[in-house]
Amino acid sequence: MIIETIKTEGLSHLSYLIGSNGAAAVIDPQRDCESYVERARARGMQITHILETHRNEDFISGAAVLAELTGAQVWHGPNPAEPVRYAQTVREGDSLDIGSARIRVLETPGHTDDHLAFALYDTEFEQGAVGVFTGDALFVGDVGRTDFYPDRAREVSGLLFDSLRKLENLGDQTIIYPAHGAGSVCGAGMADREFSTIGHERANNPLMQITDRETFIATKVAENHYKPPYFSIMERLNTEGGSAMPRVAVPVPLDLAGLRDAGADRVIDTRSVTAFAGAHWPGALCLPVGMITAFAGWFLKETDRIVLVSDSMEEARAAATHLRRTGFDNVVGAFTKMVGAVANGQDFALTPMVDVACVKARIAEGADDWTLLDVRSIDEVEAYPIEAARHIYVGHLNEQWRDLDPGRAYTVMCASGARASVAAGWLKAQGFERVDVFLGSAGAWKADAE
Repeated sequence: MIIETIKTEGLSHLSYLIGSNGAAAVIDPQRDCESYVERARARGMQITHILETHRNEDFISGAAVLAELTGAQVWHGPNPAEPVRYAQTVREGDSLDIGSARIRVLETPGHTDDHLAFALYDTEFEQGAVGVFTGDALFVGDVGRTDFYPDRAREVSGLLFDSLRKLENLGDQTIIYPAHGAGSVCGAGMADREFSTIGHERANNPLMQITDRETFIATKVAENHYKPPYFSIMERLNTEGGSAMPRVAVPVPLDLAGLRDAGADRVIDTRSVTAFAGAHWPGALCLPVGMITAFAGWFLKETDRIVLVSDSMEEARAAATHLRRTGFDNVVGAFTKMVGAVANGQDFALTPMVDVACVKARIAEGADDWTLLDVRSIDEVEAYPIEAARHIYVGHLNEQWRDLDPGRAYTVMCASGARASVAAGWLKAQGFERVDVFLGSAGAWKADAE
């Protein structure tokens, strides 16, 4: 029996290939799913089943496409918000044998109504569960968010509590295989590793240590989570069945004339924050390649024509892949000569950086036309508030920029300067001309105060 973990970088998504005696199953496949077929064939295995733990909100599932490639059956849980057209419904107690591996279905609602876990047994050694694929119910160090049904907040939090008890009953020896690792938007407190057991989580996971149902419900209801607009796109595509990824991963290379004439709805600068600050295409959004999966979905529309400004075509390829895994396929090209263009006299924009002393001087002066804008999450703000700042979460600027006066000056801050740069780029793209970034931001502010 083999279990291979396939990690989708950026999304921190974990999918799995399980195989034994020439047969294989895939759990929660990513959209670019040819690699599962290649991995299975390299081991002399045929994929017969595709198992979905739930309808994912943060990426396009590859289940429908992989089923077309392989002829495999897709299993999905009961009670989805809309019928999942490409899957058959399975329920508690259903089971599947993949060689000596037996997979049993557990209904584990809470994160979503259709959520399943898949308990794994070795039929050659029937001594309890070997592992369990927990989806978004249980992570390493955290449990799933329960904010997708705001009108039923207490109910679904209670359902997750019950589902976690069901997972506990598999035994402390059971290895957990979650659908996400640290960095995912599906949880906030995950440990930076991808292996654990039920026993270890019972002993160390703060949410698993809450044994009173009402206390657990109150804790989950009090959590703060953000839901980017693109989640609704993922929900629709993962009901209908998403299409295959574009076959060519690298965008069309553009020269300067091509960049000007591309007719882009959005130019995305995937270079570093400092490179963007020093010189960028006027109107470009600052989205370093490592931040695309977290923030692109706040600021892009599904139909947007997108041009990338990158340091290299390899960086552009990675950026385009991240975008396409979250439903933004219309990447029409990439420009990689920004430094040369600036050196040859091309007009460019920049984003000034300011330090603690400058910001404190502005506060002391009490300027009537200046705002310190804090774009951290609400949890960060509550943990360490900056009294002089106005708070708007970076993602919420996608709409709330309209509540700001474009004639004012703004200094944008976060915890390090990265999200502030994203926010500053967005504001400048909306016509705000007097915007700079607080370098070091909350960390520098706190250090100065101490």
